[in-house]
Amino acid sequence: MTILIENLSKNFNQNRVLNHINLEIKTGSLVALVGPSGSGKSTLLRIIAGFEKPDQGRIWLSGTNATNISIQKRDIGFVFQNYCLFNTMTVYENIAFPVFLKNKKNPYLLNKINNLLQLIRLEKFAARYPTQLSGGQKQRVALARALAKNPKILLLDEPFGALDIKVRKELRIWLRRLHTEIPVTTVFVTHDQQEAFEVADEVVIFKNGSIEQIGKPKDIFDYPANNFVKNYISKKVKNIYF
Repeated sequence: MTILIENLSKNFNQNRVLNHINLEIKTGSLVALVGPSGSGKSTLLRIIAGFEKPDQGRIWLSGTNATNISIQKRDIGFVFQNYCLFNTMTVYENIAFPVFLKNKKNPYLLNKINNLLQLIRLEKFAARYPTQLSGGQKQRVALARALAKNPKILLLDEPFGALDIKVRKELRIWLRRLHTEIPVTTVFVTHDQQEAFEVADEVVIFKNGSIEQIGKPKDIFDYPANNFVKNYISKKVKNIYF
C-alpha cells in the first residue's frame, strides 16, 4: 500500500508540531523517520495510524483519501515501544488475538500463528507468558501480533528503544530479514540514526515539524541537503560506510 501525505499540518495548543508535510512512501518499502526529540516523527506516525487527526492536509492510502477513516478500517498494524502485550495470555494467544477477534472460527488460525511463531523463532515459547520473556522476545511477539491480521501497512514507534545495545543490533538484522520475507509497507520512528541508516530503504530527516531531507541512506550521507543534516549525521552513521 502506498502512503501519500499531502500538505499535512498539526498543532497542539499553540505549538506547531507538523508544518505542511508532503511525503510519499512507496508500496513495500521500509522507511525510517528520524530527527531530534519533538521534531514531529511520532506525531506523523500516529496520524497515519488514525490515533490523531491533522489540522490541515490529507492522507492517501493507495489512492483513497483516508484522512477521516477510522483506525479499524485503515488495515494498519501498529507496534508500540512498550509492547502492550496481554500478561494473562500466552505468546500464542497474544499473537492470535487480532485474528480471533475478526473470526473466532477461522480454520486457518492454527497454521497462521504457527507460521508466525516460526518466523519470529519462538516456537518453543508458545505456551509462555510475557513475564517469562526477555525484552527482545516481547518485541518480536508484538511484531508478530501486528502481522497476524495481514496489515497492508506496519507502523513501529521506537520499536527497539527500551532494549539494550546488543539486543537492538540483533533485532535490526531480524527486522531487515523479516521485511524481505514479508514486504509489507513499513514506517518506523527511531532516535537511533545508525538503526535507521542500517535498516531502512529510505530515511526521512525531521527538524521542528518540517522535513529536511528524504532519500536513500547512502545518498543522504554522501549529499546532505543542508548544514543541519550534515551536522546531524553522527559518527555512528559514518562507521557504516567506512
